[in-house]
Amino acid sequence: MSASGEVLRQRTLEGSVSGIGAVVIANALEWYEIVIYGYLAGVIAVLFFPSDNPGASLLLALASFGVTYVTRPLGAVVLGGYADRRGRKPALLVSIWLMVAGTAAIALTPTYATIGIAAPAIVVFARLLQGFSAGGEFGSSTVFLSEQDSGRRGFFASWQFASQGLTAILATGVGALLTASLTTQQIHDWGWRIPFLLGLLIYPVAIYIRSQLSETPDFAAQKTSSVPVYKILLDNWRQILVTLGLIILGTVAVYTVVFLPTYAVRQLSLSAPYGFTAGLLTASLQFLLVPVFGSLSDRYGRTVFPVIAALVLLVGIYPAFVWLSVEPTFPKLMLLQGLLGITTAAYMGPLPALMSELFPVRARTSGLSICYAVGVAVFGGFAPFIHAWLIARTGSPAAPSFYVIFAAVISLGALFSVRHMKVPGR
Repeated sequence: MSASGEVLRQRTLEGSVSGIGAVVIANALEWYEIVIYGYLAGVIAVLFFPSDNPGASLLLALASFGVTYVTRPLGAVVLGGYADRRGRKPALLVSIWLMVAGTAAIALTPTYATIGIAAPAIVVFARLLQGFSAGGEFGSSTVFLSEQDSGRRGFFASWQFASQGLTAILATGVGALLTASLTTQQIHDWGWRIPFLLGLLIYPVAIYIRSQLSETPDFAAQKTSSVPVYKILLDNWRQILVTLGLIILGTVAVYTVVFLPTYAVRQLSLSAPYGFTAGLLTASLQFLLVPVFGSLSDRYGRTVFPVIAALVLLVGIYPAFVWLSVEPTFPKLMLLQGLLGITTAAYMGPLPALMSELFPVRARTSGLSICYAVGVAVFGGFAPFIHAWLIARTGSPAAPSFYVIFAAVISLGALFSVRHMKVPGR
């Protein structure tokens, strides 16, 4: 390679690495705002959705956690189409500003005891706004990362889910610190607002970082797209169905992890710091291992590790929950979280690149955004609610495993379907 070629390659690599950092930091902050709400569901249930029945109050709070995913498809259509027409960078900036507005509303809204029914109404509206933002965020950031280097697409794109691991680290770390430092009364009085206010303080940095991004080479090389969403659906219906199937297990597994701190406290009678500490382990494993499996997919193919991970969850998740619930202890919870973290990372690492490669460049953000938004809205966002409902319905503390098994079956079918499709990274 000539000296000038080596310099160009080095500059391209440096730009890609800086692009990863810019997207990961801002992306982690956006998802942090969504996840921390799930971790604080028990407190929010009391303050914004009071009821004579504590179980009903929690279900209402978890439903408001899931309602964000109702507006994700709309955000996917609007912001995904915007990204394919105007560029990945403008869409990323719009999504983060919308998330700021939703977070500010939740952080500053008085409780039900102060303003009555307006309190839960404002919170639900803020969650809907956050869902709209997240609907476009995933597709825009995933495609931005995947288009940095086609030869290492698996590694670069995997940082989408790695950034969500960073999100969980931040959320669980703040949750653990909160519960360990403040009394229950202090958390209910004012402490629950701290995680949201911290996010607001960091947002200016994230917005500045995103404003410095350069557009991706793939988008810059394409003519401006004006393809309507319905045309994308018609032209890529096979890819859309397969991508939806791929997403199901990943999103159910992730939001099962989100549910586990509440599960550990309410079902296993473990202390809150134990639940958050175990969640921190899973998040750390996701952050560290997702890029490893993404990189391995560049060498061994996109489906090898996801198939193995899906089979492990299909066979092992029910015995694991039974083992934990029979005699719950903190070490057993940590072991389960650790195994779940490794398995989820193996499944999620190759997934962003695989999904990106299923769609043409001109429809990549729209297609991926719509699939992810619908998949998460239908199967992931309400996972904590479904887990709680299954436990109440069956009386079995191992009931959350039923939903994970269901997701594993569907995603395995999608993975085997990919093997019969022409996918560049396969």
